[in-house]
Amino acid sequence: MAWLLDTRIAIHLLSPGELPAPGFALLAEAPSTAAVPAMAVFTLAGAHVPACACCGARGPVAEALDRLFLGRVRGDFPWFTAIAALPHSADSAETIRRTLREDQASQARFRLMD
Repeated sequence: MAWLLDTRIAIHLLSPGELPAPGFALLAEAPSTAAVPAMAVFTLAGAHVPACACCGARGPVAEALDRLFLGRVRGDFPWFTAIAALPHSADSAETIRRTLREDQASQARFRLMD
């Protein structure tokens, strides 16, 4: 029997200047003043490619997503219904997409809504 319910947390990739919907947490490349129940900031400055020998298997986006996920399940953050991802560039947006494709923990917990 096939499962028809996808319980992973939805991630919506925002365009620059777009605001997250009410109840959404924020995954941002820089701190934001948006009113959200939770926020995790990542930086790609100085970051290496995922799985490089010096950084290990996880990148900054995966680590930020981990902070949101763990904060949600531990009750450290108010409950959020989805995550709005706010990259600053096309390269950052691709890094988010690549993380959701290639990082196994992120794949298991989150799904990208295109």
